[in-house]
Order: sequence, then C-alpha cells, then structure tokens
Amino acid sequence: MKVLRKTIPLFLVFSFILLTSSLLVYADGTQCNNAEGIQCEGSTSTSLANPLGTSSVEDLLENIVNWLITIATPIAVGMILIGAFQMIFAGGNPERFATGRKTILYTAIGYAIIVIGWGMVSIIRDVLNVQ
Repeated sequence: MKVLRKTIPLFLVFSFILLTSSLLVYADGTQCNNAEGIQCEGSTSTSLANPLGTSSVEDLLENIVNWLITIATPIAVGMILIGAFQMIFAGGNPERFATGRKTILYTAIGYAIIVIGWGMVSIIRDVLNVQ
C-alpha cells in the first residue's frame, strides 16, 4: 500500500508532463502527415533565437553581474536584519551575539564580492579593448 501511495503521484506527474509536451509539438496548428519529411503546406520554417540575448562575452558578463546585484541586494538587506535581530535578542549570551555578528560580517563580505564583479567587468572590457 505504501508503494502505491508513492507511485501514483509520480505516475500522475509523469503523465501530465508527457501530455503537455505532446501538445506543444503542434503549437502552430499545422500538422504534417507525410513520411518523406517534405515541408507541408501551411507550415512555416522556424529559427532559434539566442536565449542569452547577448552577442558578446562582455555583454553576457555584464548581464550576469547586473542580475546578481539585483538578486543579492534584497537578500543582503534581509540577512543583515536577521543578524541584527540575532544580536538584539542574544539575551546576554555571547555565543548568540557572536552568531549575529558573523551573519552580518559574512553577508557584507559576500555582497562586496558581488559588487567587485562590476570592477571585474570593467577590467575585462579594458583588456579586450571594448567600447
């Protein structure tokens, strides 16, 4: 009975994924039933777009750093607040106070590393002579 409780949800998830992926095949509404592989009437050729949205390595690095700073800023603020609360509510316990201080220190170090990424992108652009 335990095996069925674990197997049925997995089977349902697998079936749902299989069903939805087969529906995506005919997303443009045209179906081709020839065996020769010849392009059918009404179908269009497709091309793949660049998923990164960049044309150079420098732009890719800049996008990664921008994304990291966008994500890391609220996380760093939250972690500094958590460290401050740990220090405030230590209740005279030096170990708990030290834990809060370490939380703030490690958060500041991590955020500084991410911000230094801006400088690294600038250095890479200078080395590669990119405007």
